[in-house]
Amino acid sequence: MYGDDGTVREILTGTGDTWAVVGLSNNTSRAAYGVARVLQQFGKRVVPVHPKAETVHGEQGYASLEDIPFPVDVVDVFVNSAQAGAVADAAVAKGAKAVWFQLGVIDEAACARTREAGLAMVMDRCPAIEIPRLDA
Repeated sequence: MYGDDGTVREILTGTGDTWAVVGLSNNTSRAAYGVARVLQQFGKRVVPVHPKAETVHGEQGYASLEDIPFPVDVVDVFVNSAQAGAVADAAVAKGAKAVWFQLGVIDEAACARTREAGLAMVMDRCPAIEIPRLDA
């Protein structure tokens, strides 16, 4: 796991409530679908980011982070590790406050770049697990 409990708690409670979920579509068998629902249940606004730009859980989707016409606080990444670095760089360019790489998504270089840019960063963890664990 990457990211201490303090960083995890800060992202969940103090970073902001607009979460861009990269890889979120209407495919109910994918983890992103269920995690996005949990985030909504805990008061987060979920913005789907997927090439299909589908509306998911009642929220308009966008094909890329760059296409979102408003600020996002956290970029939650459900793409494979090989693509995650580019998403982290896009999150920095977008002005996000934090990047969250989901379970199994690891890119040490992207983590270092993101932190150097001043963003909070978590890798290989899931907010749907961390919210109840930390009572956040």
